[in-house]
Order: sequence, then C-alpha cells, then structure tokens
Amino acid sequence: MKLYYSPGACSMAVHILLNELGKKYEAVRVDLREKKTETGKDYRKINPKGYVPALETKKGQVLTEVGTVLQYLADKAKATKMLPKSGSMARYRAMEALNFVSSEMHKGYSPLFNPGIPAEGKDALRLRLALRLGYLNELLGKQKFLSGKAFGVADCYAFTILRWSKGVGVDLTPFPNIEKYREDLAKRPSIKKTMEQEGVTL
Repeated sequence: MKLYYSPGACSMAVHILLNELGKKYEAVRVDLREKKTETGKDYRKINPKGYVPALETKKGQVLTEVGTVLQYLADKAKATKMLPKSGSMARYRAMEALNFVSSEMHKGYSPLFNPGIPAEGKDALRLRLALRLGYLNELLGKQKFLSGKAFGVADCYAFTILRWSKGVGVDLTPFPNIEKYREDLAKRPSIKKTMEQEGVTL
C-alpha cells in the first residue's frame, strides 16, 4: 500500500488512520505546486486531479478523496470502532460526521489559503466558518469524539483541518471544547507519530 501525501494537507487524515490501524505502507511525498513526487515522477499520472491524498491499494489501482479513502481503510481492516458496521445507525452517524467535516469544515477552511481572495472576503469566510465551529463546539461539549464515545475516521479528518486554524487566522479561543479536543487528540500516539513523520506541529 502506498500513500501519496503532502505535509499537513488533508492527506494527513489518511496518514493518521494508517498509523492508528497499524498498517504497513509506503509514504510518498508530493510537491503540490510542481505536481511531482519526491522521486520526480509526474503526480498527475498517478492522480489526474493533481491533489492529495491518493492511495495505491495495489499496482495500477489508485483511490482518491479523503472520505472515501478513510472508509476504504476502515472497512478493509474491519475496524468497527473507527467506522461502525454498514447498515447500522452508528454507521450513519459516523458518515454524518465525516460529511460535515468534508463539506462544512474542509470547504470552509480551504479558501482561506487562496492569496487571490481579498482580506474582506476572507473575513466574511471566517464569520461563516465560525457558525460551523459553534455547532462543533456545542457537540464536543456533549461527547468526546465526533461520532460519540470512540475515536473514529471523522476525528482523523477533523484534527487535520483544525490544525490549519493558526495558519489561516481562525481564532479558536471562543470555542474551548474544540481547543481541548484538538489538544487531546494531538497527544494520541497515531497523531503524534504522523505529525513527526510529516514534520509539522500543532
């Protein structure tokens, strides 16, 4: 198994899950600007979309998109604590959380990296994002993880996105439950290992 990643990018969610599951894998760093792997290969030949993550499950077979790759890995490992059994209400709750992270958090944060968006536009985006963070903060006041009592695939993804906060000027101090959640997750062995491997900090 081969993971194509960029340090600190959304591919970190998959990297965390691989470490959490104790899977053997090869991690290949990708330069997203140049669209080249660390060995100089044209990354677009691996993933025509040009972004990470990409997971080569076997030679010639590549899976993309964070949520899909997370589901694939958890299902293949039969890791029901990470992703409950298909057809159960717990599974739908986990998918609900995963889709919230993908559509509301990831898509809320990502435009803030765009240098072409003026400051006023970014302020408006932060205000909209604060509404989503308000919901998340309230949820985390009631439960330890996004899907309930157990650390799951949505938490791998949420931690990755929340780690971007400082870099894009998103103030988390009004959201103490999120701050605690993020700090607690940063101590988790799989997450500590991933940050060390990718050379990033909280």
